[in-house]
Amino acid sequence: MNKILFLLAGIMLSCQIYAQYPGAGGGGSWGPKKATIKGKISGKLVDSSNDQPVEFATVMVSDATGKQVGGGLTNERGVFKILDIPTGKYNVEISFIGYETILLKDIELTPSSPDYDLKTLKFAPSSTQLSAVTVSGEAALYENKVDKIVYNAEKDITNAGSDATEVLRKVPLLTVDLDGNVSLRGSSNIQILLNGRPSGLFANSVADALKSIPSDQIKSVEVITSPSAKYDGEGSAGIINIITKKKSVDGISGSLNGSASNRSNNLSLNLAAAKGRFGLNGGGYGFYTIPREGSTSFLREEYLDNYTNRSGNEGTSENSVLGYSGNFGAFYDFNAFNSLNSSFRFNGFNRYNEGKEEGFIDQINLMESYNRMYDSKNLRGGFDWNTDYIRKFKKPDHELVFAFQISESNSKNRDEAVGVDIEGNAPRYDFDSRNTNDGKNREYTFQSDYTHPMSSKFTLETGLKTVLRNIDSDYIYTNKEGGVYVEDEQLSDFFNYKQNVYAGYLSGTFTFSENLSMIAGARYEYTDIKGSYQSEKPSFANNYDNILPSITISRKMKNFQTLKASYTERIQRPSLYYINPYAANTDPLQITLGNPDLEPEYTRQVELSYSAFIKGKVINFSVYYKNTSDVIEQIVQVDDENVAESSFYNVGSNNSIGFNAFSSLRFGQKFTVRGGFNIYTYNVDGNLGGEDYAVTSLLWNANLNGSWKFAKGFKAEAFGFFNSPKQTLQGTYPSFSLLSIAVRKDILKGKGGLGLRIQQPFMRDMEFRTEIEGENFYQTSQYTIPFRNIGLSFSYNFGKLKFDESKLKSKIRNTDVKDQGNQNF
Repeated sequence: MNKILFLLAGIMLSCQIYAQYPGAGGGGSWGPKKATIKGKISGKLVDSSNDQPVEFATVMVSDATGKQVGGGLTNERGVFKILDIPTGKYNVEISFIGYETILLKDIELTPSSPDYDLKTLKFAPSSTQLSAVTVSGEAALYENKVDKIVYNAEKDITNAGSDATEVLRKVPLLTVDLDGNVSLRGSSNIQILLNGRPSGLFANSVADALKSIPSDQIKSVEVITSPSAKYDGEGSAGIINIITKKKSVDGISGSLNGSASNRSNNLSLNLAAAKGRFGLNGGGYGFYTIPREGSTSFLREEYLDNYTNRSGNEGTSENSVLGYSGNFGAFYDFNAFNSLNSSFRFNGFNRYNEGKEEGFIDQINLMESYNRMYDSKNLRGGFDWNTDYIRKFKKPDHELVFAFQISESNSKNRDEAVGVDIEGNAPRYDFDSRNTNDGKNREYTFQSDYTHPMSSKFTLETGLKTVLRNIDSDYIYTNKEGGVYVEDEQLSDFFNYKQNVYAGYLSGTFTFSENLSMIAGARYEYTDIKGSYQSEKPSFANNYDNILPSITISRKMKNFQTLKASYTERIQRPSLYYINPYAANTDPLQITLGNPDLEPEYTRQVELSYSAFIKGKVINFSVYYKNTSDVIEQIVQVDDENVAESSFYNVGSNNSIGFNAFSSLRFGQKFTVRGGFNIYTYNVDGNLGGEDYAVTSLLWNANLNGSWKFAKGFKAEAFGFFNSPKQTLQGTYPSFSLLSIAVRKDILKGKGGLGLRIQQPFMRDMEFRTEIEGENFYQTSQYTIPFRNIGLSFSYNFGKLKFDESKLKSKIRNTDVKDQGNQNF
């Protein structure tokens, strides 16, 4: 209660502070009477010698002081639209290699005429001709901004007919494995945002949530490796922000997309409508993966003083997924100063997995063989409801935001297993068990943010935030005795976990000169944790506070070169997946459970990066050093009965040095090659059970992409990524690499498209191998699954679209728990 009072007092204080700033209304007034309306500047650029469109020319809009307020590139038709420009007088500068620069002065946007159309502009070739000019469209696919790298997914045709999992595999610095687990520069300590906000949909399973987001609705993906103080302190490796194509229009618009293949099928419909200051949007998506059968194998050796225990199995498994998602949104602009936005997003999954295996156990005085059959059903679902009130002021970018979010995610796991055909003198596999685990995660978020451009050289950002989490896990283990399932009270319980986070931040953006700028600030976070059981197990509590500084300095140099340096400190709290004591005991020799005693990870990172646009080539590379204490890893321990217990521990510290780069080459106007790689060290020193460990390894990942543009609306693209195996303190987990080829044809006068996509054209099956060892054991496992995928996709867009992204972006970003791809309550 004290923390809630603290939050309310903080919000009241921020309101009082805001009211004292110039432009804030007194006597109950909400600021200036004169409205500030956002408009746009548009036009078309053609070559004066042949009237052909000039694509990828740079358009920059600046005010009377020379400060840039907007900009962009012309598209393949030479058209440009610079949106969200406040009313006022501006200068427009258009430039491109080989042409004379166009400078248009005193372009005025007024409240009555906020949109200015420059019509068709003639671009004259410069008198000095270059011997060779290469035009790069890379900026249309990748953008390198002061605090992030942006991948514009809507420009990539290989994304058609897939989901967010496939999209993230193409983003620089990211790696996504077979199960959908995402890592940044080799670390899974990241936070994933959806449209700038956290989503409770990721609470149960990141992998499942990514599958529920259709690729055709993803506009771009932002990778933030050095987050400023305005972002939550969570995510020691960084933040991934998925931006969807939310649109508001005058009238009605929509899109229909679908795909069918030998592995998966999906269909989505999206609609948007607006009239005046009120707008609605919504959509639905469904997908189904066709059941496919894979093969499994497992072998473990446990080393005793005079004997080696051995156990192993071979089998087959079959799995499929049926899921859906939907979203609804609405906005209303009371006037130019006050607006209200609300959105609701939901999803659901049914994951099925069944299999059988033949196994053996070879121990002292024990020989046993068995058959085991298992069946798992995992049902997940949840929703996010966000509501933001935005108060704008006369000065551009001066705003106050109050935001509220409620998120809920639910899971129902049902695991059944039975042992049959037992042979031997210790039939431990003579069982018929059922595991159930019902979980609920509900979050309430209250947030206020205030942004004030104090001058053209300094912008202040500050805010308060509270996240209240209440998580339940009701797990029951039963075994069949005398034809009746009897509950095992030792393996059953009701677990409640509360995690409340109270935070405040102060950040400033400093513009020292046209070429030198800095973002600096600090964030304070207080964490209060309580956990309890229904049984007689002891409850626990923990609390800690952190001050997390961050600073990024950016220096622009000639020839479109930029040099950036940053220092950040981050925290990584364990989510329920890591702490939940629930154990799925479907295999008596292998038990996995969480650890409630985990401490958070703490990371300090230094990064230096360089980017350039040189002769049509985009180049970006960075070097970084990360020190992470209390590293969380999964550890397997084997007892004298050859039973392995897998749980999570703070294993020690990791000192990692890394280097990453990506670039592009464009050959003429038809062919483009893009690629990148990331090399980093795994250097962990730790202690487990009184034993010291030190493991050092060099890891890497890379991707390569080529695209072709042909006549009559045909496009083709090939994409591949390649990863080294994942290293842990105990061994290696499987790598995952993929090759994808796509061809697309524009139809219906460019409003629709037909596509063909092939994944793994040269490999029908893929093998994934894990190899780990401890002080007294060695084990290896292998999973083989059919993976070649051939599918067709279709898309159709209707209506007239006018983008207005600003109406639909929430300020809430819950980035404060360590997530994992396949999480179970």
